[in-house]
Amino acid sequence: MHPLAAVFLGLVQGITEFLPISSSGHLALLEHYLKTPGAGLGFDILLHLGTLGALLAYFGRDWLDMGHAFIHPNRYNRPERRMLFYLIVANIPGALAGVLLEKKAETLFRQPLRIALLLGGVGLLLLVAEKVARHRKPLDHLRLRDALIIGLAQALAIMPGVSRSGITMTAALFLGFNRRSSAHFSFLLATPIIAGAALHHLPKWFKVPPENLSLLAASLGFLAALISSYLTIKYLMRFLQRHTFTPFAVYRLAVATLVLVLCLLGR
Repeated sequence: MHPLAAVFLGLVQGITEFLPISSSGHLALLEHYLKTPGAGLGFDILLHLGTLGALLAYFGRDWLDMGHAFIHPNRYNRPERRMLFYLIVANIPGALAGVLLEKKAETLFRQPLRIALLLGGVGLLLLVAEKVARHRKPLDHLRLRDALIIGLAQALAIMPGVSRSGITMTAALFLGFNRRSSAHFSFLLATPIIAGAALHHLPKWFKVPPENLSLLAASLGFLAALISSYLTIKYLMRFLQRHTFTPFAVYRLAVATLVLVLCLLGR
C-alpha cells in the first residue's frame, strides 16, 4: 500500500467514524466506485486503534473517574459507577451482534444500493428526531432503560451505512437527551466496542500478517486516523453547542440520492 493511500484511508476513517454519516458505508462506496482495494484486516485494525486512541485522549477523564469509582467505591462517586454499569449493559447487544452476525452483515449489506437505503433511512430518522424530540435531558439523567435502548440501536450499526454514532445519537435524541449529551454517551459507548473489535481480530492478524504494508504506510495511516478522529470529536462537541444534527442528516440523504441515481444508471 502506498503511504499516501494509507493517509487517505486513515483520514476517511477518522473523519467519518465519529460524525453520524457512517465510516463503513463511505469506505465501501469508495472501494466500489473508485476501485480502491480494501485496506485489509491488519490495516483496518490499525485504523481502529487510531480512533480508539482519539477517544481515550478526549474522554480520558471520564474513564479515569469511572475506573477510580470501580476500584474505590464510595458514596461520592455513585454517578461514575452507575455510568460504568450502563456502558457495560449497553454494549452487550453490539458485542453479540459483532460476534454472531458480522460476516453475514458485511456480505448482505455491502452493495451500494443497500448502503444508500440505510444511509437515507437513518438520515430520515435523524431529521425526525431533530424535529419531534425535546432535546432537554442532560447525561446525568440517563437511566438503565435509556442505556439499553441506545445499546440495542448500536447493534444495528453492524450494517454498513447505518453508522454507529449516527444510530446511537438518533436513539438518544428520541429519548429526549440534548445534542451534546447524545454525542457524549455515543462516544463513551463506542470506546469498549471499538477496543473489543480490535482485540477480537488481533489473533487473526498475528496468524496472517498483512502483506504489502510497509512500516511507513502503517504508521502514517495510524497517525492520520488518530489525529483526524480527535479533531473530529472536538469539532462535533463544539458544533453541537449551537447547532443541530440537521446538516449531517441532509448530507446522508444527498449521498444516498447520488448513489441511488448511479444504481439506476447501472453503475
